[in-house]
Amino acid sequence: MRSLRRAFRSVRWYVRELTDESAYDRYVAHVRQGHPQAPVPTRRAFERMRTERQEEDPRQGFRCC
Repeated sequence: MRSLRRAFRSVRWYVRELTDESAYDRYVAHVRQGHPQAPVPTRRAFERMRTERQEEDPRQGFRCC
């Protein structure tokens, strides 16, 4: 049972990294460590900010067109 849980966690971690779902978690850790007094944006605000940044400079993110 323990090895099954470990395998599930590994697969979950891999999928989150592959789809960049963990980007928000990394950003929150960065803000809390580097700027402890700054407010942490919600996930929705973070995704909006990230999308706007990618629209401004397509080289920063993956785009098809």
